[in-house]
Amino acid sequence: MRGRVSAPLTWRVARLVERRWETPTAQTLVLEVPGWPGQRPGQHVDVRLTAADGYQAARSYSLAGQADGDRIELTVQKVPDGEVSPYLIGVWAEGDPVEVRGPVGGWFVWRTEESAPVLLIAGGSGVVPLMAMIRARRAAGNRAPFRLIYSVRTPADVFYAEELRRRARDDLGLDVAYVYTREAPEGWRGEPHRIGVADVNTHGWPPDLEPLCYVCGPTGFVETVADVLVGLGHQTRRVKTERFGPTG
Repeated sequence: MRGRVSAPLTWRVARLVERRWETPTAQTLVLEVPGWPGQRPGQHVDVRLTAADGYQAARSYSLAGQADGDRIELTVQKVPDGEVSPYLIGVWAEGDPVEVRGPVGGWFVWRTEESAPVLLIAGGSGVVPLMAMIRARRAAGNRAPFRLIYSVRTPADVFYAEELRRRARDDLGLDVAYVYTREAPEGWRGEPHRIGVADVNTHGWPPDLEPLCYVCGPTGFVETVADVLVGLGHQTRRVKTERFGPTG
């Protein structure tokens, strides 16, 4: 992955080159963005659509990773009645243009030179920027131990399901645990529940190891998890959060 080059943020024309389904309502979109300056895991981009009458709609999407050259990946969850996500998933065709601006963000990032343990806690589509960190770790040959706690409604709602299974097996130092809130897979020990102290205490890092903690998901989820982490003794300055509400 190339390091980000400091430059003014400008709108660039991007074109869709590939798409793949992650869940029945979410797709990973691979975009070709000529002149892309590089990115850090955890950053996001703004995507802007312009209608024939000049009306514009823009939304922010986390970067799931950077492919070869000027290609970036976004994973988009379709939001019913949204202005942007239904178009990106259901209408946008390969070769069609949109505008993107970025990368954006400097707080919720993980730097590949870090060596401290990392705890990633995701709620639903909040796994996207955390997956960018997992991918960047492997690409950089970084040996910092990672743990991901991923809270989802059902097994069918897991983003990157097969890749996470493979990485949990093959990426040394990466552990992945799931919390199911509505329906658990057959043979799962325990009942579906919302994430709580026991989950973070069991699958996370103890605070005396001073891990870097990244929490991403809906606002209520993020607030709950951040309170749990601080209550368990994690340093506030090492708990980084990114939250989102309903968007299009």
